[in-house]
Amino acid sequence: MSDDPHAHYLREQEDTGERLDRQWNELLQELRLAQTGTQILFAFLLAIPFTDRFQDADAFTHDVYAGTLITSALAVGLFLAPVSFHRILFQKKMRDKMIPIAGRMAAGGLFFLILAISSGVLLALDVVLSRTAAFVVVAIVLVWFVTFWYVIPLWIRRSSRATEE
Repeated sequence: MSDDPHAHYLREQEDTGERLDRQWNELLQELRLAQTGTQILFAFLLAIPFTDRFQDADAFTHDVYAGTLITSALAVGLFLAPVSFHRILFQKKMRDKMIPIAGRMAAGGLFFLILAISSGVLLALDVVLSRTAAFVVVAIVLVWFVTFWYVIPLWIRRSSRATEE
C-alpha cells in the first residue's frame, strides 16, 4: 500500500482491462444515482392525469405535463439503455466501445432530466404562482442546473487542460 494520499488517482500501473472495468463501474455508479430520482419523478408523473384537478386544468397545463412526461421517459430510457447495451454485448470483449457510447447515453439522460425537472417545476408553480412568475422561477432553476451540471465542470476541465499543457 502506498503512503501517497493521492495514490488512488495514479493510474499509470493500470492495465487496459483494469481501466475499462474502473471506468464502467464509475459510470454505473453515476447511472444508479440518476436512475433512482428519474424513475421516482416518472412514477409520480404517471399518476397526475388521473386526478380530478388535472381534468379541470387548461390546455397549457396539459401541454406542459405532456412535455414533462415525455422528457422524463426519455431520461429514464437513456439512463437504462446502458444496461440493455451491456446485456447484449456481455462477454463480447467490447467494453472499450460500450463505455463511450454509454457515457453519451448518460449525458443525454441528464439533458432530458434537466428538461423534465424544469418543466415539472413549471407544472407545479403554475398552480401556486402567476404564470409569469412561474416562468421566471423556472428560468432561474434552468440556469442553476446548466451552471452546476455543465458550465462549472466544463470550466474546470478546460482550466485543468491549460495547466497540463
